[in-house]
Amino acid sequence: MASIIEKRRCLHKDLAGRQQENDTLKHQISRLQALANIGVNTCMIAHELNNLLTPAANYANLALENPEDKALTNKALRKMVKNCSGAAKIMESMLAIANGETQEKKNTNLKILVEEIFSCLCRDFGKDGITVRVEIPENVTVWVVPVQLQQVIMNLILNAREAMLPHGGILTVDAKEVGDSIQIEVTDTGCGIAAADLDKIFEPFFTTRAAGKSSDQGGGFGIGLAFCRKAISENGGSISVESQPSKGAKFTITIPNKG
Repeated sequence: MASIIEKRRCLHKDLAGRQQENDTLKHQISRLQALANIGVNTCMIAHELNNLLTPAANYANLALENPEDKALTNKALRKMVKNCSGAAKIMESMLAIANGETQEKKNTNLKILVEEIFSCLCRDFGKDGITVRVEIPENVTVWVVPVQLQQVIMNLILNAREAMLPHGGILTVDAKEVGDSIQIEVTDTGCGIAAADLDKIFEPFFTTRAAGKSSDQGGGFGIGLAFCRKAISENGGSISVESQPSKGAKFTITIPNKG
């Protein structure tokens, strides 16, 4: 009897020790996850700022190269101010996401929001043989943090452009009401996505582009789509993709149309 009691004491002591080890490991994992989140969010912020600051730099160069053309210089400077203001809003928005803060949502006209995206992009898509079709009814509104949805759609538009280079194609942004939500589709006729990659493309740091190259050279860091999923989730929506190699891609966002 004494032997059984002693064995039970030993088992309880061993169990308590293992429980303490387990709690310590959980605490370490939590700290490592926090550090990983900081790294991912830092990359996301850098990626999104680059989307606006690169065109701003191009506008600045345009103004410097044409000082005698006052109309062109004024237009370039206005674009720079708009993009820099957008970059500041992105920083505020993404830091709020990183910190888990709730941002103010508002009813936002979707067509105006999308048109502002194209006004921020320096290069005319037509110069790359890309036809742009924006098929959004005038009165469609969404209940979102505007700058977050704007950055999501900008990411999808820039990805679509790259998927169609250098041969060109058709980029379509359309929207329709589905119950209490708005369904936004960004479709391209580009190179498409392999079936094996479809389940991975929203993961941080996963990319189908060549390593070590900038996005304009066909390279990337796998941050844009990870941000898209996180931002859409923050706004109470969802994002999905359909694609086949050589047959283009369609990204579908479903987002509430009212609070």
